Amino acid sequence: MAQYYSDFVMEHFTNPRNVGELEDANGVGEIGNAKCGDIMKMYIKVEGDRIVDIKFKTFGCGSAIATSSIATEMIKGKTIEEALKLTNKAVVEALGGLPAHKIHCSVLAEQAIKAAIADYYKRQGIDPTPIVGEIQDHHEEACDI
Repeated sequence: MAQYYSDFVMEHFTNPRNVGELEDANGVGEIGNAKCGDIMKMYIKVEGDRIVDIKFKTFGCGSAIATSSIATEMIKGKTIEEALKLTNKAVVEALGGLPAHKIHCSVLAEQAIKAAIADYYKRQGIDPTPIVGEIQDHHEEACDI
């Protein structure tokens, strides 16, 4: 298995950062498909316009765990505006690449963060769609069901 993954992917899989739940989260987003086995749940704590804390719980493969871990590291401490610029391509690049059939995991990470930010805005009574865009769960398309 390791021959297909960079050392950095393996590091984030075996020692993921920011795992768990935030009791005081003010934004929670969940993306995935139980039929495929990859489900990501992101918890964010926003103060002002900055993500001061972020945690995740991922049920899935090593790539799903690694992309969740690195994505949380990449936006922790960032403004919401900066976090919304995170792309799945940036997640893949930060990990040193992923096998083509695992790219969908990076899409899940990007969309889970957007879903958490959308939830944050909803809790503030703000329509998130003009800010966050449509949350798309492309995972079902990548799934062999």
